Amino acid sequence: MPRRAIWAGLVVMGISTAAVAAQPPGTGLGQAWPNAQDVSSSPHWHVYVFTQGGIRYVQVNDLNGHVRGAFATANGQFLVLPMGRDAQRMATPQQSPRLSRTVVPLASYGETIYRDSSIQLSAVPLSDGTMMFTATQTATTTQSATGDCGTNPMECGAHSN
Repeated sequence: MPRRAIWAGLVVMGISTAAVAAQPPGTGLGQAWPNAQDVSSSPHWHVYVFTQGGIRYVQVNDLNGHVRGAFATANGQFLVLPMGRDAQRMATPQQSPRLSRTVVPLASYGETIYRDSSIQLSAVPLSDGTMMFTATQTATTTQSATGDCGTNPMECGAHSN
């Protein structure tokens, strides 16, 4: 009997180890501190990238972990996700941000917070004290002299959680 109990325990441990290994490397889209690497190129923001089914999800959090916005992208198409305090102020090639007529983007104070071979994400302060995030498609595949990410998002890791 003890041999069977030991054998059953080893089988269960083997199955649970395989299940853990099959999980994606990053999880937690929408969470304050997701189980994913911070790939932001800025010390002012946390950016997390998740991939599932050929779709990439990019989430921006502030330094306190508050979700500020997120979008999904695949094949040059972008979709703003309805999450985060700045979701209404996310701009993509397919969707304009919802801004008041009196609000002006302060582009000279904006910064690129993430860049890879297909997308660039910028944070631009607005004249009313809020923030706008702009996601665009990029054409370059190499890292620029300013430190933007190239094809390897690991190059963006200017800081960690």
